[in-house]
Amino acid sequence: MKFSATREQILGPLQAVIGVVERKQTMPVLANVLLSAKGNRLSVTGTDLEVELVASGEVNVVQPGEITVPGRKLLEIAKSLPSEANVTLTLDGEKVKVAAGRSRFTLSSLSASEFPLVESINATQTLTLPQAELGRLIAKTHFSMAQQDVRYYLNGTLLETDGKMLRTVATDGHRLAIAEAPLSADSKAPQAQQVIVPRKGVLELQRILGNSGDVEIAIGSNHIRLQIGDIRFTSKLIDGKFPEYGRVIPANPGKVVVVDRESMRAALQRTAILSNEKYRGVRVSLARDSVKLQAHNPEQEEAQDEVEIDYKGDEMEIGFNVTYLLDALSAVDTETVEIGLTDANSSCLIRAPGTTASRYVVMPMRL
Repeated sequence: MKFSATREQILGPLQAVIGVVERKQTMPVLANVLLSAKGNRLSVTGTDLEVELVASGEVNVVQPGEITVPGRKLLEIAKSLPSEANVTLTLDGEKVKVAAGRSRFTLSSLSASEFPLVESINATQTLTLPQAELGRLIAKTHFSMAQQDVRYYLNGTLLETDGKMLRTVATDGHRLAIAEAPLSADSKAPQAQQVIVPRKGVLELQRILGNSGDVEIAIGSNHIRLQIGDIRFTSKLIDGKFPEYGRVIPANPGKVVVVDRESMRAALQRTAILSNEKYRGVRVSLARDSVKLQAHNPEQEEAQDEVEIDYKGDEMEIGFNVTYLLDALSAVDTETVEIGLTDANSSCLIRAPGTTASRYVVMPMRL
């Protein structure tokens, strides 16, 4: 194998896949990337056995072939070269030689046959939507995923389609985020389907999705595959049943508060400074046209703030984890936000006024 390329032609695909190349791995080959050169194209593949990324680009292929080399070392070499450098990469026996100007590097390699690849995912349906739209759905919900919950099906994001809409849902058992977008007419989504994409895959997708062009999503029984420009993303799916999230979304909250989003966010951030670092509780006291926010901690310190709101209902006190409220408010991108409440023991519903495109449910806590 031998090919030559500019520094950028090598750096781009490497940077696209390096996120899944593990520093600490059980198999030595997982620290490597697979380089495959043929037909004047180079494809670079990285995997951690859960998520696989393949990025490709044009290069000048002198001799086709494939080999695996240490991913992070090759990336550091490419980064360190001058921006206008021309790079030649040659397989010489069991070593890979990298030459650029007066610089020479010799890297160890492992056979391409040792590299684990996901060949086919047996897609049952394909969906097409703008990259920016999928990026929006993930950005609006990803923060509600659980981190390392024993309920493994919560450590990811639900991707759900009913043929007309694509929905993302994430919950850690204490809060829930849901966002949806209409699918284009050419999406082949004949049946309703739910799949759970693991946390690592969701975060990688957020990193590689752009603002222009479409993304094609192929959903199989055990994998999901997305084609994003010159990058192909494949992830295993979490095998489990996602909770029936519709049950926890308050249908018609009796008390509706409309508040300036930025004022509420700033007041919550100030109050949170003196909240209990472990439980992060804040007391929310509703009164006519104003809300009082209070927090205290084990050192007997207290914070109190007040915000003007549009509210004509009865007085009420309720406690929340302030981090969950702040995350939800940050995900709403309108000037005002609508907060629906029922009573002191029921979840609240946060959304932009007049729309259900994204909604946030936060469970109350006892203070």
